[in-house]
Amino acid sequence: MLKAVATRARKAGVLWVLGVAFILCPVAGHARKPPSSSGAPASIALSELPPQGRTTYALIREGGPFPHDKDGSVFGNRERILPAQKRGYYREYTVRTPGSRDRGARRIVCGGKPRVPDACYYTGDHYASFREIVE
Repeated sequence: MLKAVATRARKAGVLWVLGVAFILCPVAGHARKPPSSSGAPASIALSELPPQGRTTYALIREGGPFPHDKDGSVFGNRERILPAQKRGYYREYTVRTPGSRDRGARRIVCGGKPRVPDACYYTGDHYASFREIVE
């Protein structure tokens, strides 16, 4: 009897630890990629973006028009992964996801002036991680 109680207590303890780990995980199922040694997000070459990402990037440089109403809206950087800036500095744009019925998880977020941004970042996991786009 005492052995059965100890086994149940051990199982309950393991479940408790797993539950706490799940709650404390920044985004369930998505591990954040560590930033580069400088503290800035890692980079991705423009040529490495999916074709839809390159299309969105070209539209950003042309000033639109954009396919989604929310494209060009202010990105709040609540995740605090991108370098800290005043509100309104960052704007987000949808990167189409083939087969998705909604906007999907892919975005490009740019900081600075709309047509000539200071920097643009790609996320394929809905803001859990970012990579700076380099031309």
